[in-house]
Amino acid sequence: MSLRIGSVPYVVGRPLDWGLESAADIMYQQAVPAELVQGLRDSKLDAALVSSIELFRRPGYGTIDGLAVAGQGTVDSVQVFLRRPIEKVRRIALDPSSRAAAALVRVLLAERDGGAPEYLEVPTGMDPRTADADAWLRIGDRALRETWLEELSHWNPSQVWTQQTGLPFVFALWLFRSPATIESLLPEFHRAAERGNAAREEIAEQGAQELQLPLASLRNYLLEQCVFQLGAPMSAALECFGQRAQALGLTCEPPDHAPPAPQRAPETHGTGKVPCPD
Repeated sequence: MSLRIGSVPYVVGRPLDWGLESAADIMYQQAVPAELVQGLRDSKLDAALVSSIELFRRPGYGTIDGLAVAGQGTVDSVQVFLRRPIEKVRRIALDPSSRAAAALVRVLLAERDGGAPEYLEVPTGMDPRTADADAWLRIGDRALRETWLEELSHWNPSQVWTQQTGLPFVFALWLFRSPATIESLLPEFHRAAERGNAAREEIAEQGAQELQLPLASLRNYLLEQCVFQLGAPMSAALECFGQRAQALGLTCEPPDHAPPAPQRAPETHGTGKVPCPD
């Protein structure tokens, strides 16, 4: 039986899933992070590269240790674009594609002088830029375009997170529910990451052509800004994010989704074990 794998349709996913679509016993598909999360919840996917906040919203997930889409400083594909300075922003429209980025923005601005802004959850398919707001959160390749080509004023959540905590921020990671189902194919994920790491120059060239983006900027993004194999800091970064998100109620399950019974899974992370740095 083939393993049903979901990944993101952004260039940033390629260093982690490079060649997985051709692997034996894998059925591969792409969708935005929010849709991949729903695929996991509905048991339509066995594993997916999804927003990190999902790790804390349902019990029993397993992770593939060390592999993630992360940043330790500025990451241009997750931006809050500004119509006024961030200190004066009263309302932010959130990109519905990513739940981790939305939670990160809420965490970082929760204790802002003058109080946190209001957040507008725009419907799927709606452009957050068109909303009645002072700023909008954008992720993915569209965020790269608005940053590099339109040169819009922006505030970078990943940079602020690392300044505050000294930790990387994990935007996305591989999650799965059944260790028995995925265990035999775990080497495929590590091989894909090894191939993708070696192919980042090629991925940047392809992405620049397909998306009509500056090659130098895309190279810097994939080779310098993004981190795909985190190692030991991954656990501490996730624990810190989980604690801060939980404190704001951002890990609560929506009322129309009852969480399933927890399962034992290798390399599963929880909350409350590693304190955030002061």
